[in-house]
Amino acid sequence: MKIVVAYSGGLDTSVLLTWLKETYSAEIIAFCADVGQEEELDGLEEKALRTGASKCYIDDLREEFARDFIFPMIQAGAIYEGQYFLGTSIARPLIAKRMVEIARRENADAVAHGATGKGNDQVRFELTAAALAPELQVIAPWRLENFRETFPGRAEMIAYAEANKIPVQASAKKPYSMDRNLLHISFESGILEDPWFDASADAARDMYVLSVSPEEAPDKAEHVELLFEKGICIGLGSAGLEALLHDLGIGNGVTFNADGHALLTPLSIMRVLNKLGGRHGVGRVDMVENRFVGMKSRGVYETPGGAILHFAHRQMESITMDREVMHLRDSLIPKYASLVYNGFWFAPEREALQTFVTESQKHVTGVVRVKLYKGNVIAAGRKSPVSLYNPDIATMEADPTKAYNQSDATGFIALNALRLKVASRVHKA
Repeated sequence: MKIVVAYSGGLDTSVLLTWLKETYSAEIIAFCADVGQEEELDGLEEKALRTGASKCYIDDLREEFARDFIFPMIQAGAIYEGQYFLGTSIARPLIAKRMVEIARRENADAVAHGATGKGNDQVRFELTAAALAPELQVIAPWRLENFRETFPGRAEMIAYAEANKIPVQASAKKPYSMDRNLLHISFESGILEDPWFDASADAARDMYVLSVSPEEAPDKAEHVELLFEKGICIGLGSAGLEALLHDLGIGNGVTFNADGHALLTPLSIMRVLNKLGGRHGVGRVDMVENRFVGMKSRGVYETPGGAILHFAHRQMESITMDREVMHLRDSLIPKYASLVYNGFWFAPEREALQTFVTESQKHVTGVVRVKLYKGNVIAAGRKSPVSLYNPDIATMEADPTKAYNQSDATGFIALNALRLKVASRVHKA
């Protein structure tokens, strides 16, 4: 038997890899998707091979992640339950998609993941596998009773790793769990399981990675311009952008347009916005959400770049989208967000919604200027060559175009009031 295992190099997946090899007498192919974890990937291949894998894939999926998953989702304006930017949710279908591709390349019989039986990730991984490769067996050890009996807690995993010379670094207790990618970092469990615990207090200061607290952010605001084309951010402009690009190692070969905007790939845009938003304390979210499996869960998130992008995209839409198209798209946001959160990225209904979203974005083109200040993203200007905003019509002064006759509103109001008057008279009778 040959199994492709989603592998991170941490305690859980390292133990999982060895346990699967022993339990199923299987050849193990380790797979790690680079979706923006940064330093967590150092030395991973060597660790996987030492742990018992016959091969280890480490695939850089960051550009695909930004281009084909994050940006289409932001076009849709998708935010789950009004707060969650879907950072973990949107990464899982990409990881599972690549795992399935590797399984087929390696002629594997099964794929395996380390998601627990209480979380959403198990659903996201397995629904993606079902949509893309229904012939593959999916092994979820945390849903197997013999696995849970062997590893009832973290201490047993550490002991197993030591006994099997599995090279991991772990402590017996972590105060919270983390998941990082290009869009966000999530924190949950441990000290965060008490919803009364203040995650913005000094006791949690060391938890955050991508952002400073709003209180510690600079006292001076910073302006950033975002260039959009058909609802996709394709460029950025700010006073210190060239230096920031250099610091991030993406300055070479960057093209600037006539307005001074750096034309960047989706990956580079996310990296720059994460840095800009993080230093101004933008994008922190603390919420109790409804998991797909039925329970409520408290999570704390850092999404600095995503928060800026969502806000700026909406500002761009405000002057370029037809009212009824916007309202129709907005009515679909809860459904779209739930599909992403629940793992239905490759479901036909999500793909159908995306087709509508893409059509709705064909005129969302122009520039948005935002101001970043102490945790806030503030609108500071919008302009577009296809703007539907006409100051001559909207003005409170005389309308030079005579496009709007205020007297016409009398009949408009009368017709809309008719049903209200009829109902009022009937119900009072």
